[in-house]
Amino acid sequence: MRVLPKVLFALGLLISFTGYVSPPVALSAGILFGLSFTHPYISESRGIARILLQSSVVALGFGMNLHEVLRAGRSGFLYTALGISFALILGLALGRLFEVRGNSSFLITAGTAICGGSAIAAIAPILEADEHELAVSLGTVFVLNSIALLIFPPIGNVLHLSQSQFGLWAALAIHDTSSVVGAATKYGAEALVVGTTVKLARALWIVPMALATAGIKHHRSRLQFPWFILFFVLATVLNTYVRTLTHFSPSFFTLGRLGLTATLFLIGSGISLATLKEVGWRPLLQGVLLWLGVGLTSLWVIRAGLISF
Repeated sequence: MRVLPKVLFALGLLISFTGYVSPPVALSAGILFGLSFTHPYISESRGIARILLQSSVVALGFGMNLHEVLRAGRSGFLYTALGISFALILGLALGRLFEVRGNSSFLITAGTAICGGSAIAAIAPILEADEHELAVSLGTVFVLNSIALLIFPPIGNVLHLSQSQFGLWAALAIHDTSSVVGAATKYGAEALVVGTTVKLARALWIVPMALATAGIKHHRSRLQFPWFILFFVLATVLNTYVRTLTHFSPSFFTLGRLGLTATLFLIGSGISLATLKEVGWRPLLQGVLLWLGVGLTSLWVIRAGLISF
C-alpha cells in the first residue's frame, strides 16, 4: 500500500502536465488524492510547487503583446480601476466579517477583482500562502467561473443586453479570461471584442497589485521583491519586440499553462481532511457573496447607462 500513493501521485502529476486535463480538474484530482492518501512527498511537493508556480507565471508573459496590452489599458482603464477598487473593498470587508484567514481572504478578493487564477498564482508566492489557502481560493474561483460561463449568456438574453453591454459585463464580473472569452463568444462577435479588450485591461493590474502586496507585506522588514513578476513583464516585452522569439513564444506560453495546471495538482495534493476542517465554509461564502456583489453591481451600472464601451 505504501507504493500505491507514490504511483498515483506520479501519474497524476504527469497527466496534469500533458494538457489532457483542465486546471480545475487537476486541482480536483490533487485534492481527491490528498484526502484519500497520506502524501508520500509532502515537503518536496511544496518546494516544487512554489518554483513551478513562479516559473509558469513568467512563461505566461510570452502569450501577451505589449502594444495590445497598452491599447487595452487605455480603453478600459477607468472601468477596471473602479471595478477593482469596489471588489477589493467589498471582498476584504466580507473577509473581515466572516473572519476568513488573512491570506485566503486576500487571495479570493484579488482573484475576483483582477483575473481569477492568474492573479492568485501571481500573488500567492508573495504572501507565502500555504497549500490549503491556495486550494481554497483557487477552488472557489474555479467553481464560480464555471457557473458564470453557463448562466451569463442566458441572463444577458433575458435582460436584452446589447452586444457591447454584455461584453463589458462579462469582462467586469467573470474571473478568468478564458471564461470571459467563452461567455462572450456564445453571445456574439461584438461582445467578444469588447469583453476581451476590457478583460485584458483588467488583467494589467496583476503587476501593480503584486508589487503593492509585496510592499505592504514587508513594510516592517526588508522588502522581498517579487522578481518573477519583473520577469513576467520582461517576457511580455521580449515577445513584443524580439522577432526571433515569436516562433517560440507559443511554446513558452503553452509550457506556462501546462506548468500552472501541474502546480494546481501539487497544491491540491497537499490538502487533507484536517486542513479542510480548519478552513471551513467561510472562505467559500466570502467568494460567493463577493462574486454576487460584483456581478449585480456591474450589471446595474451598465444597464443604467452609467458606463458604456
